[in-house]
Amino acid sequence: MALRLVADFDLGKDVLPWLRAQRAASEASETGSGGADVLENDYESLRVLNVERNGNIIYTYKDDKGNVIFGLYDCQTRQNELLYTFETDLQVFSCSVNSERTLLAASLVQSTKERKRNELQPGSKCLTLLVEIHPVNNVKVLKAVDSYIWVQFLYPHVESHPLPENHLLLISEEKYIEQLRIHVAQEDGNRVVIKNSGHLPRDRIAEDFVWAQWDMSEQRLYYIDLKKSRSILKCIQFYADESYNLMFEVPLDVSLSNSGFKLVNFGCDYHQDREKLSKHLTLCVFTNRTGSLCVCYSPKCASWEQITYSVFYIHKGHSKTFTTSLENVGSHVTKGITFLNLDYYVAVYLPGHFFHLLNVQHPDLICHSLFLTGNNEMIDMLPHCPLQSLSGSLVLDCCSGKLYRALLSQSSLLQLLQNTRLDCEKMAALHCALYCGQGTRFLEGQIIQWISENVSACHSFDLIQEFIIASSYWSVYSETSNMDKLLPHSSVLTWNTEIPGITLVTEDIALPFMKKTGKRRSTAYVRTILDNAIKVISNLEARNLGPRLTPLLQEEDSHQRLLMGLMVSELKDHFLRHLQGVEKKKIEQMVLDYISKLLDLICHILETSWRKHNLHSCILHFNSRGSAAEFAVFHIMTRILEATKSLFLPLPPGFHTLHTILGVHCLPLHNLLHCIDSGVLLLTETAVVRLMKDLDNTEKNEKLKFSIILRLPPLIGQKICRLWDHPMSSNIISRNHVTRLLQNYKKQPRNSMIDKSSFSVEFLPLNYFIEILTDIESSNQALYPFEGHDNVDAEFVEEAALKHTTMLLGL
Repeated sequence: MALRLVADFDLGKDVLPWLRAQRAASEASETGSGGADVLENDYESLRVLNVERNGNIIYTYKDDKGNVIFGLYDCQTRQNELLYTFETDLQVFSCSVNSERTLLAASLVQSTKERKRNELQPGSKCLTLLVEIHPVNNVKVLKAVDSYIWVQFLYPHVESHPLPENHLLLISEEKYIEQLRIHVAQEDGNRVVIKNSGHLPRDRIAEDFVWAQWDMSEQRLYYIDLKKSRSILKCIQFYADESYNLMFEVPLDVSLSNSGFKLVNFGCDYHQDREKLSKHLTLCVFTNRTGSLCVCYSPKCASWEQITYSVFYIHKGHSKTFTTSLENVGSHVTKGITFLNLDYYVAVYLPGHFFHLLNVQHPDLICHSLFLTGNNEMIDMLPHCPLQSLSGSLVLDCCSGKLYRALLSQSSLLQLLQNTRLDCEKMAALHCALYCGQGTRFLEGQIIQWISENVSACHSFDLIQEFIIASSYWSVYSETSNMDKLLPHSSVLTWNTEIPGITLVTEDIALPFMKKTGKRRSTAYVRTILDNAIKVISNLEARNLGPRLTPLLQEEDSHQRLLMGLMVSELKDHFLRHLQGVEKKKIEQMVLDYISKLLDLICHILETSWRKHNLHSCILHFNSRGSAAEFAVFHIMTRILEATKSLFLPLPPGFHTLHTILGVHCLPLHNLLHCIDSGVLLLTETAVVRLMKDLDNTEKNEKLKFSIILRLPPLIGQKICRLWDHPMSSNIISRNHVTRLLQNYKKQPRNSMIDKSSFSVEFLPLNYFIEILTDIESSNQALYPFEGHDNVDAEFVEEAALKHTTMLLGL
């Protein structure tokens, strides 16, 4: 199953045994003997009411006398605590406790019988009460009305010390929201009481709204009001200093005029008709710590032949509306679409029909999101119960009283990556799996192993290229909130292929009108390019504790070090311009980690292939023949080179040398030279020096060496020729020497008489030419007495010319 629900809390396991033990102990103390048997249905009324920002869970139940009891489960200590008991038969539908656990707010529904005899407020349907519970003391009636009132305490971000004022939200079915400011004081030691309880200051936060949602993690209130039949989403942020402000507002193209009143995440909603749930619209706002904000919307469903749902990516400025046809529409659908917040992803599913995993941070290309239809076995394993999505990937099942943490299954995603035939599903599964693993060596090893065996499995994108870019991105994305704006997450820029089973319409939407602004700052470069490269290599070596199988990172390779250092400088400058408030040292380390990760992935891919084909260090010499295993590794290296070249990514120093060695082993000469000419093989000085030393001067090797030398850059070519003791190299050296001498030569009148005794062979054209060279050398020596030419002079040129002529004449 792609989605896993791991239980963090279970009423039946974390609360019920404790309640039974408490009751048994109480009865034993009263009777002086063992407690009476506790019947299984004694706690049928036990249910969850709310989950607070700190993770504490408030629950309620009725005892055998009909009294309403409130309890709290501390998620940190995993202990239970009884908060308060109402000695009357009331139905609780909303409750909240302040962070210090000194005040309890609750809304209760009275039966007709209870309304007549209730001492607190007779005649009212709904009572909203505020209770001092540290210790249990006064009870204040906040509201006594015939409409429902929901309650929610605000939880400040700073919880190190009690605040003198508590803030409580009241959300009315009559479409207004109030904030109560409750001043408390300590009396008689630790006793907490409400000051001036007769008059609690109130602020009207919102009114005439049709939908509202509470974000317990960020302490934000989202609500929608209708202006001229237009839905406007507004967000109010509450702060630790007890202030609040309108954070943004944005118009939404959703139809809410006839939808009635709807609240999301204000505790558990037990009053909604579960039978009609599948027909109702669904609307929820999801955010994550990276800054994404999306609104998920599913309109009322008149028929089940087609399902339509929309996601408004507020942070991107566009919306996507998806439509899918259901299979087996004759089957009874017991619930509507479920939206779950999985932090970086949003899951949209209908059990038994489809599962859509949306990448909300990078929604532009549909191939980065995973869509599975009902014929996939993973669909049938999705939970069928109505779920309530909270912050931080938490999911509440009010029916069973369980709080889950929703996770993506790495094993299922890897299995899908390996088995699916569709490129779009491979792409999505790869990104989802890397997000789950977040740079773990074991997961990367599994993916690399599969890639090395299926390097040509994808036709729409380069698999190696996508893996390197995506894995490097996911390894550092959590370092800052806007990493997606700073680093590429994919090598694919466009995707025009349709996704089977779903149609898509993309529309631009208005960006939110923000009430706050910020400033940017920038700094200059502080490191040189070569110093940056040294730091990257050191950082890379620190990642790998064991010895490397492949001979990488063991040579200078100035070209790759230059590219590496340039990338560090440019990326660091890029980060410094766009990351506000992040320390310079942290940015430098983030850059080093990212580039080191890129190189480490390449090393990892190569070492996996090396280990798979059981290669040894003996192949590093040119005087051996290529095997099938070497050709397989050469093919992988070629694919790595193709993947990195178009992205201008650096390669580990030594990569090109090893690639060239394997190319010489495995390819015929004409193929080898074609690879060099087309840029597939890049000749390094290390590789060519080793080739000159390892290979003898057979006719075949001479042809190879000469072909290689001709393709070298001039400076490296001259250096290599001096290492090869052969007439061909002497000829090349002589030509270069003559070219340099005659570069600025101006013909001067000369004596036609030549001293023949100074020449070993009497050949007038050669004798005349050598005398000219000798004169030029003498003149240069007088002008530049310290300039050396590696013992190459006119005499060397004469000897080389004679040897070359002798060879041409076959003498």
